[in-house]
Amino acid sequence: MIASVRGEVQHVGLDRVVVVVGGVGMLVHTTPGTASSCQPGSTVDLATTLVVREDSLTLYGFGSGEDRDMFETVQTVTGVGPRLALAMLSVLTPDQLRGAVARGDLVTLTKVPGVGKRVAERLALELRDKLGPPGSGGSASVASGDGADGGAGGSTAWREQVGEALTGLGWTAKQAEAALDKVSPAAGEVVDIPALLRAALRELGR
Repeated sequence: MIASVRGEVQHVGLDRVVVVVGGVGMLVHTTPGTASSCQPGSTVDLATTLVVREDSLTLYGFGSGEDRDMFETVQTVTGVGPRLALAMLSVLTPDQLRGAVARGDLVTLTKVPGVGKRVAERLALELRDKLGPPGSGGSASVASGDGADGGAGGSTAWREQVGEALTGLGWTAKQAEAALDKVSPAAGEVVDIPALLRAALRELGR
């Protein structure tokens, strides 16, 4: 298993980064928060987990070991795969997840796209004894920065990029469009795509 990668950031997307390790560019799928903390040309150290399938090898990376451990733990629940686990950590912090599971808070859990009432009930039941109480985690995630390219002036290309990231995480196109309308920058305002994605995620998590 690849437990971590450290190297120069070659490319930053909204939900992925390419890290050069030993001359090899490794595609690492991340949460939008982790991706936005990376800057091209900088050195990054990500906690990772490799998901092996018959037809693919997919590397997922996180700003902290705590996020990586939570990603792996939630997948022990029936019906939760890597994509859904990544969506959970895109919407909720590990501590918010612990709190929701400890309280049996299905409303909070179902804010995650793809988590219906049945899956939320399984999460609350099966993870209650595995996650511990809120505040029992360890390290904090990497702080969000201005990683991905931002200023695109008045261009509306940001809507396509952010909308694609949101639908990739599991929200419908209609939900994504509604969130984009709420976070749309004013005319002439500099467009910061990672910031807009984080704002849209907050809107969808309400």
